[in-house]
Amino acid sequence: MDAQQTHFGDRSVALEAKQGLVDEVFHKVAQRYDVMNDLMSVGLHRLWKDNLVAKVAPPRHRAYAHLDVAGGTGDVAFRVARAGGELTHVTVADINPDMLRVGEQRAARRREGGRLTFVEANAEELPFEDGAFDGYTIAFGIRNVPRIDKALTEAYRVLKRGGRFLCLEFSKVDAPGLDRIYAAYSEAVIPALGRVVAGDGAPYRYLVESIRQFPTPERFADMISAAGFSRVGYERLTGGIVAIHSGWKL
Repeated sequence: MDAQQTHFGDRSVALEAKQGLVDEVFHKVAQRYDVMNDLMSVGLHRLWKDNLVAKVAPPRHRAYAHLDVAGGTGDVAFRVARAGGELTHVTVADINPDMLRVGEQRAARRREGGRLTFVEANAEELPFEDGAFDGYTIAFGIRNVPRIDKALTEAYRVLKRGGRFLCLEFSKVDAPGLDRIYAAYSEAVIPALGRVVAGDGAPYRYLVESIRQFPTPERFADMISAAGFSRVGYERLTGGIVAIHSGWKL
């Protein structure tokens, strides 16, 4: 692939064009995003996110600053804030204002606005100081970033020494039989659900295609290491449908 080209689902597009195409996808699905997550994963995304936040393990006895990237609707941020208690503050960064608006509305309803801040920001160029955060999470967002290596470098930059990077992302199914079932479900059911629930199946066809294009867990672990992180590893969940990737800034 040409150096100035990248994947947008199964298509090759100009690198500079991808962000706009991704933004349009999430503009279309923002209001139904969490409902569709429940339907597409049969509720499993809740368990995956609980597992992610259990690894964050924010301390309850001291101040803890956390950054959740591409987390506009607040699904992970609310969990981190709840796990950490009153001394935990979570900054939610998302490039898409429609997704952020959903998260801000949810925070207002929950009366949790004081411990959450919502910021429109690009994962490749975060508007935060070096070493600003104790922890960093990104759930189902890294594969939509045009320059993943830049996002990983930024994650390293904004973390304090001793801070942890955690990424929950779709992966390569490694359970015999489940791989075929999952592929058939993804191809046929998920876009159809998108048409019925969100009124448009095209964004969900892209999301399915983007999963296929994402690096293998081994390759992605190499990318995390190349960004400077230490003690890099990953854990497959649900037969490899998703994986939680981890790295430390030491």
